[in-house]
Amino acid sequence: MKHILVVEDTEDDVFFLKRALKAAGITIPVQVAVDGQQALDYLSYSGAYADRERYPLPFLVLLDLKLPYIMGFDVLRWIRQQPPLADVKVVVLSSSQQEADIQMARTLGCNSYLVKPVTAEKLASLMQSLEEGRVDAFLSPSASQNA
Repeated sequence: MKHILVVEDTEDDVFFLKRALKAAGITIPVQVAVDGQQALDYLSYSGAYADRERYPLPFLVLLDLKLPYIMGFDVLRWIRQQPPLADVKVVVLSSSQQEADIQMARTLGCNSYLVKPVTAEKLASLMQSLEEGRVDAFLSPSASQNA
């Protein structure tokens, strides 16, 4: 069964993201890591996340960039350096529309970049694109605004 890992430190953003997933008809189970260190622990089976049955490897990570302890760019870099995580899709969710941030995320290996706030329509379109193997359309601020 597929799972999504949301890496987001803002409780309101997590709430609205889950609500948008539900509104988009996406019923995939969601786990949440509230900072970069928790994300790394989750993805590396460490500490409280050692039970893979309870905390399965996600097929998709929705990653904020501005996180406590370990920043999103560092989490993304780490994920892409782990061979067992090679098939995990990483979508950056950020309030930043700066081309430098988008380019850095692309260079580090994100599959897509969405600018917050994320609507149900954006998530539905993203999930369809991921299923079809098409994600490049989301890698620019103007495209993510219109998606």
